[in-house]
Amino acid sequence: MKLYMHPVSTATRPVRLFIAENGIECEEVMVDILTGAHHQEPYASINPNKLVPMLEDGDLHLTEGSAILKYLADKYDLPSYPKDLKKRAKVNEMMDWLNTQLYRALGYNLIYPQLFPHHKRRSDEAHAGTIAWGQQELKRWLPVLNSHWIGPKNAYLCGNEITIADYFGAGLVTIGELIGCDYSAYPNIQRWLGNMRKLKTWSKVNEVFNSVVAGNKGKEFARL
Repeated sequence: MKLYMHPVSTATRPVRLFIAENGIECEEVMVDILTGAHHQEPYASINPNKLVPMLEDGDLHLTEGSAILKYLADKYDLPSYPKDLKKRAKVNEMMDWLNTQLYRALGYNLIYPQLFPHHKRRSDEAHAGTIAWGQQELKRWLPVLNSHWIGPKNAYLCGNEITIADYFGAGLVTIGELIGCDYSAYPNIQRWLGNMRKLKTWSKVNEVFNSVVAGNKGKEFARL
């Protein structure tokens, strides 16, 4: 089994963390997205999306982080993806919400347009409007994550047991660190992320990501 990945990739970090925490044997294949290797052969033909991660398990190729997490949890019969129908539905709901609501505003409208040239909008006005929209939408979604999904009692996103939604969500929410987002107004989010940072392989898996975060300190960004 192989994982095509990059250690800074938002979608890759949850998968790498899940694999590391559960001691899953998987060969990592570095795809240097910072130099455009994902657009070059042979990877461009293996994964026409030209993105990472991609899991290769025999003749199976999975190209979405959420699907990879579900597959691995099922393959190795791990409790982090509950078998109970209703509990599993809540995990699925949480992962879909993160991907379609929070991540859209945080990643694609606030962070990526400020970091990556290919995400810059066609005009300065459109660019500024995109970022402002992301900031506005996060004022809607972060309180929902803080008060509805986590709340004052839950240790994790779906209760008091870690699930694949936590691996997925922690990778998405922590990208705010790339531009110095401040989550201090959301104590339940901070507490949940604190629980995730206690995982034994968190620091090692996020080592390269943290170095990028450190390199961005002192730069001017539009933040929360």
